[in-house]
Amino acid sequence: MSTTTTDADGVVTGNTYDKYGSTNPVVRRLMANFEATLAELFAAADPQSLLDVGCGEGVLIHEWAQQLGDKRVVGIDLEEESIQAGWATRQAPNLEYKIMKAEDLPFADGEFDVATAIEVLEHVPDPEHTVAEMARVASRWLLVSVPREPLWRGLNMARGAYLKDLGNTPGHVNHWSKRSFVKMLSQHGEVVQARSPFPWTMLLVRLAK
Repeated sequence: MSTTTTDADGVVTGNTYDKYGSTNPVVRRLMANFEATLAELFAAADPQSLLDVGCGEGVLIHEWAQQLGDKRVVGIDLEEESIQAGWATRQAPNLEYKIMKAEDLPFADGEFDVATAIEVLEHVPDPEHTVAEMARVASRWLLVSVPREPLWRGLNMARGAYLKDLGNTPGHVNHWSKRSFVKMLSQHGEVVQARSPFPWTMLLVRLAK
């Protein structure tokens, strides 16, 4: 069961299918591969401080904050009831949540070691600008993932989902193949790993500073 949530301005904040807590065996297998790949890239980045853009209900960032001990971790997302309810239940001494949009980040250049956006950039109105802002406030790495297109929409169509929108998930306003996503991120540094946990694209980018 999935529902689409929006903020006060009507912006889609998520298609809140609980993929992390799903009991569907197919979803569980896909997510296990996704999470294993993400964990490998996260370990390679070895964050000394972290900004997570579009942290949602805080599932991932809460796990990361616990892994990082006393290192600073900040998660940002839009104002929406289910998102902030998740924050209330996922707290850590080194973890701070902030309500804000991703377009113009109120942080200093290089304020964070690593910036992440996991299943977020497909939702933002100006992804090139958002990525540029992430690259500005991070000093070493970007870690990002998006649905891999047109595979994602094809899979939705195959399961009979969102047929009137040709398989497009609600709120997905940007669509990238693996090649086009690598091209966009390469403007900001070296894509040292480009992984394809089915059906996503996940990149680790060493920033050019």
